[in-house]
Amino acid sequence: MLGTPGRAKVKFDTETIHAAVAQGVPRQHRGEIWKFLSEQYLLRQNVPSRTPANDTPYKELLKQLTSQQHAILIDLGRTFPTHPYFQAQLGAGQLSLYNLLKAYSLLDPEVGYCQGLSFIAGVLLLHMGEEDAFNLLKFLMYDIGLRKQYRPDMIILQIQMYQLSRLLHDYHRDLYSHLEQQEIGPSLYATPWFLTAFASHFPLGFVARVFDMLFLQGSEVIFKVALSLLGSHKPLILQHDSLESIVDFIKTTLPNLGLVQMEKTINQVCEMDVCKQLQAYEVEYHVLQDELLDTPPTLNQHQRAAQLERTNQSLRQQNLDLLEELQVSHARVCSLESRVEGLVQSESQLRKQVTALEEEKKQLLSTIREEMVKGAIKMTPLPRPWSFLLE
Repeated sequence: MLGTPGRAKVKFDTETIHAAVAQGVPRQHRGEIWKFLSEQYLLRQNVPSRTPANDTPYKELLKQLTSQQHAILIDLGRTFPTHPYFQAQLGAGQLSLYNLLKAYSLLDPEVGYCQGLSFIAGVLLLHMGEEDAFNLLKFLMYDIGLRKQYRPDMIILQIQMYQLSRLLHDYHRDLYSHLEQQEIGPSLYATPWFLTAFASHFPLGFVARVFDMLFLQGSEVIFKVALSLLGSHKPLILQHDSLESIVDFIKTTLPNLGLVQMEKTINQVCEMDVCKQLQAYEVEYHVLQDELLDTPPTLNQHQRAAQLERTNQSLRQQNLDLLEELQVSHARVCSLESRVEGLVQSESQLRKQVTALEEEKKQLLSTIREEMVKGAIKMTPLPRPWSFLLE
């Protein structure tokens, strides 16, 4: 697939690509495969994503000055501090990382530079050159949608924490209850997972596999990896009975994954589908926030909780209905697109046939003219009764 001419415009079979990525991505080809997966992701999108307002080329951005310089320089030494490529102060790795973060801060002034971005950029630089890394960073931020969680208000990050909490409630109820008893919300342990795509605390081999899936499936992968990790470590987490020990275990012990555990997690991610739930819980979050703002102050806590629960149930049903309608509409759109594609192919074939027939007609006419000139074609004598006309 990588060697296909003009591959950026060729849509390959999704299941074949999924199966290939699930089996494993060769380290020496990973950068090129990430570029390929980004191309395929864009070809699958029916609605174009938001693009940067600033289309200045990477090399031109490097010539400019950024107001984020101080923040970027401070974080250079904190990004993969034990990795040989980034270890040397202002060495080749740190300089490339600085260039990449500086260029992005100029490209996207709303986000500028945010802690966590250096790890995303660092992972890309370990697999490709600066300019390719810059293009894929733009893809992750704008097309995959990661930039939303880095915006100054951090509202999207709050929504993500709510979504993860609700998913934990759905998939691992006992673990959810255990964490709730200790008043441990996802923001206490999962924030760096989302802001760095697990790169700040987990082995780089595992992080690379997460990025494989991120380029393949999009940002929901981070939720699926988080769920899988928490679920697989559930028996150990349940053994801890204090806030400090639980958070410490999740932050320090849980990331020390073996190869078997890494691949088990990736396999679970391949099989999991949480897209509908994420959409429903995002709507749920916004409505609950609106309800909290609009709730009359005269209601006591019990009445408010009951009202929110009723609203919650109603919204869930509405979400399910809307999702069902969306699926039906999507199926219709796919069917129509398939028909249009078939008609376009038929039209193309007919045009080729018409062109071939016209070419054949030209050749026949040319042959007839040549034969007439040579005198090979003679006038057929008129029947005898009409010979007087010739006289």
